[in-house]
Amino acid sequence: MSELLSIDDISVSYGNIKALQNVSMHVNQGDIVCLIGANGSGKSTLLKAIVGQEPLVNGSITFDGEEICKTRNTLEGKGKKRNKLMTTDVIVSRGIALVPEGRRVFADMTVEENLDMGAFLVRDDKLIAERKESMYDFFPILGARRRQKTRSLSGGEQQMMAIARALMSAPRMILLDEPGLGLAPLVIADIFGKIDLINKQDNVTVFLVEQNARMALKASTEGYVMENGKIVLNDKSSALLANEKVRAAYLGE
Repeated sequence: MSELLSIDDISVSYGNIKALQNVSMHVNQGDIVCLIGANGSGKSTLLKAIVGQEPLVNGSITFDGEEICKTRNTLEGKGKKRNKLMTTDVIVSRGIALVPEGRRVFADMTVEENLDMGAFLVRDDKLIAERKESMYDFFPILGARRRQKTRSLSGGEQQMMAIARALMSAPRMILLDEPGLGLAPLVIADIFGKIDLINKQDNVTVFLVEQNARMALKASTEGYVMENGKIVLNDKSSALLANEKVRAAYLGE
């Protein structure tokens, strides 16, 4: 299976704080890959770096064979580096979409207006309309509430809308940051069912960051474990589920 996303030795710092330290990983086309770890371990920072929202101190990120983010020497002074990366809108146009932690919906806009925002790079009105109808078919509750303000939706409905908004750009890869955060177990199960369908039916590669380690590992084919900004484990998800250290640290066993 071909490699779609390659992260090579990247680091990200916030002042003197090293948020990511020499992280390397890959995501193959068509897979669901998960990243688990404690709060503050650097998971969200990694997703932001992939879409160009965080500058790299070192390393590079490649998507479908094209370098979308890297560091290089500049004329600012010997040994100094500056991040050279595509802007987020360009990265989205290449086929990556991010569903951020906490959903980040436009609360005073309707469901339909939020979906329109997800298609901001699409210039074909007919195509936008077709994609919205497809989202309403996939998430029927959104179709029933398309004229409602997003603030009136439940947390689970807002999460569905955030995913649908990301899918409006027809991505080849979707990055999901804590899709189960703050939701009831039955709602989380429904969301993860939709994620599986997006992967299998629409052939969208999924990179999933999730604190519910058991559910993330069960939903994915390969998993990574992050601690203090470093990747400390990588294996098939089934193997990580059976790993004694993972079970003790993240599965409560």
